[in-house]
Amino acid sequence: MTTTTSKTPLAAMRLDKWLWCARFYKTRSLATEEIGKGRVTVNGQQAKAARDVRPGDTLELRQGPVQRTVVIRALSGMRGPAPVAQLLFEETPESIAARAAAAELRRLAPEPAASLQEGRPTKRDRRNIDRAGDWGQRWSASLDD
Repeated sequence: MTTTTSKTPLAAMRLDKWLWCARFYKTRSLATEEIGKGRVTVNGQQAKAARDVRPGDTLELRQGPVQRTVVIRALSGMRGPAPVAQLLFEETPESIAARAAAAELRRLAPEPAASLQEGRPTKRDRRNIDRAGDWGQRWSASLDD
């Protein structure tokens, strides 16, 4: 499925534009930024935003904690709806399995806030602290006291 605004099929297109058309990133600027940070590789090599991609190329990209490996199936000259964008690539079975395993680990992970034993003192705690200590004297860490 190769679509363009004109009648000639695309043989290659810029990586940042393809990532935007395939809806991996909301803007081309974000796609370019992520490519610049080294989060996108083409056929196992670091790529620049202007690199040409063709159908059959393998992309590895990271979106937050999610690592994806996709094979380009088609090129599109314009950004379309999500169902059409999903036809532009095919995610590898290994990538799908790894994403599912990572999602399950995140689901089963303990809530980070649950590990906090002590937080900010309540008003009652603060009163008890004030009563227990002699806060009338100034405390100093100097050795000459």
